[in-house]
Amino acid sequence: MSPVNITPEFNPLRLSIDRRLNRIAGPSGLIIFGVTGDLSRKKLMPAVYDLANRGLLPPGFALVGFARRDWEDQDFCQVVHDAVRDNARTPFREEVWDQLSQGIRFVSGEFGDDEAFKRLGETIEELDRTRGTMGNHAFYLSIPPKAFPQVTSQLKRSGLAEQSDGQWRRVVIEKPFGSNLETARELNDVVESVFPADSVFRIDHYLGKETVQNIMALRFANQLFEPIWNANFVDHVQITMAEDIGVGGRAGYYDGIGAARDVIQNHLLQLLALTAMEEPGSFDAADLRAEKEKVLAAVRLPEDLGAGTARGQYSGGWQGGEKVRGFLEEDGMNPESTTETYAAMKLHINTRRWAGVPFYLRSGKRLGRRVTEIAVVFKRAPQYLFAEAQTAELGENALVIRVQPDEGVTIRFGSKVPGAGMQVRDVTMDFGYGHAFTEASPEAYERLILDVLLGDPPLFPRHEEVELSWKILDPVEEFWAAQGGPLEQYEPGTWGPTSADELLARDGRTWRRP
Repeated sequence: MSPVNITPEFNPLRLSIDRRLNRIAGPSGLIIFGVTGDLSRKKLMPAVYDLANRGLLPPGFALVGFARRDWEDQDFCQVVHDAVRDNARTPFREEVWDQLSQGIRFVSGEFGDDEAFKRLGETIEELDRTRGTMGNHAFYLSIPPKAFPQVTSQLKRSGLAEQSDGQWRRVVIEKPFGSNLETARELNDVVESVFPADSVFRIDHYLGKETVQNIMALRFANQLFEPIWNANFVDHVQITMAEDIGVGGRAGYYDGIGAARDVIQNHLLQLLALTAMEEPGSFDAADLRAEKEKVLAAVRLPEDLGAGTARGQYSGGWQGGEKVRGFLEEDGMNPESTTETYAAMKLHINTRRWAGVPFYLRSGKRLGRRVTEIAVVFKRAPQYLFAEAQTAELGENALVIRVQPDEGVTIRFGSKVPGAGMQVRDVTMDFGYGHAFTEASPEAYERLILDVLLGDPPLFPRHEEVELSWKILDPVEEFWAAQGGPLEQYEPGTWGPTSADELLARDGRTWRRP
């Protein structure tokens, strides 16, 4: 008998635990619209394979691609194979691939082609017969939002969205969920006219990251933090998502959207809600959403948006020893664009827990390094025991949750410097997922796709959260639009425009340097 290869990704003991916790999908299939895009190739297809490799998909699972390409099933199967080989997180295993590949199908057609959706229906029926998917299918719309109405109406017209007893049909949509409150509501009306609200899954991949989910464990599973997680002890909170790359080939998409719509409205406001919410009654979707919605409804913008927000565009220059182009010089970019590549703002949360504590949010491209983090900065302790010189190098205590790239938590506090004198200096204690656990962290899309197939919605924002987020951002976007341009420029590799530093300096604070 050949030895069993036990790895963190394929561990029989862990698989047994997963089975007992009912975290294995039942009979089902996934239909991806837009399978030729980067998201599908780099994230979705590899995530499906990784789930199969971990034993979390049923043996008869089906994967269907829908696109304009003139492909046969075997052509698409090769595309999936190459995507898995290049991008999967777990090792490639022939026996897993052989089983998965038997359920791969492709349907060629345009979104407006009635016959193509008829063929899709026939393909789904064939999979129900041959693979035992039992009528349970999720439609993943990895397509531009402007195509959502057409595809959802086709699913309705063809009967593919209909759910009979004992079967389910679900739809998955990627951000952006509209471009403002009005368009978000229009999009929601379109989607929920075809699928019931509990069958609509809005993907924010940040919510699938292990570290984001660990915010709840950090706060509510430990007695250490929650008693000081309030305005009595917290001075302010900084939430940062920084990228060290420019818009590159996405210039056409990015122009008119900008950093605030692209990142702050969804990712950062979701991180704010998880950081600031009260303890939910349970981890059920309804309880989690209720607490997040309370936070978002309590968010207040500064009265002076000119002083309480900042924006800018990266200029050309040198970064990492390489000459890079400015935002307005990127291919396909309007040289008079007033779209921001950096956005920052100060928000307040009008609740008893957070009264008077500012939350500073920032996001930008071509910054010093790629990092996403939440920094909870605490008030200074009384220093009457120490002479001013003894604590000159002592900063504020901080708890920093690193979302990416090095997932973990850092605590900064003061400690005595070795020696005869009493000198206090900042030191850090660091927890890293990669060092603390032998289990490999699943990729965010693995968790989210599995949750869709299970019908488990806690990590997916409902339309109420989306609309509340737009209510926060819309006044800022309207203010910026009225200001016009040109925008303040910042050099690549720095941490944003001068106005962003001034935003905190007015409050006697500074941004962290991650």
